[in-house]
Amino acid sequence: MNIQQLYEFCLSKKGVTEHFPFDEDTLVFKVGGKMFCLTSLKEWEKGTPALNLKCDPEKALELRAEYDAIQPGYHMSKVHWNTVSLHQDVSDKMMVELINHSYDLVFKSLTKKLQHEILNSFGN
Repeated sequence: MNIQQLYEFCLSKKGVTEHFPFDEDTLVFKVGGKMFCLTSLKEWEKGTPALNLKCDPEKALELRAEYDAIQPGYHMSKVHWNTVSLHQDVSDKMMVELINHSYDLVFKSLTKKLQHEILNSFGN
């Protein structure tokens, strides 16, 4: 997965917007105004890309035990976020699953009204 593929994949999801709320380096993808994926553009340029992704706490622990590339979330809640280094022992297929999991967790945390608005605004 490269930065363009990540960008297109995240923006293809319903209700997703992109932001730079912290600085010019940290690209953040949000659904319903809540973050589900963060990445440093400088790290992509250096060849050491990583994503911060929301994760179910139990699943997060399992993933960290199984994959060297999955660590507790950098500058995030270590319970609910993982930092996943790309191009290591996590396949592109697994990256897609982790991004989907993060998006789904955040989407399900939105109010029913907001979920409904997103689904209706962007089609089913």
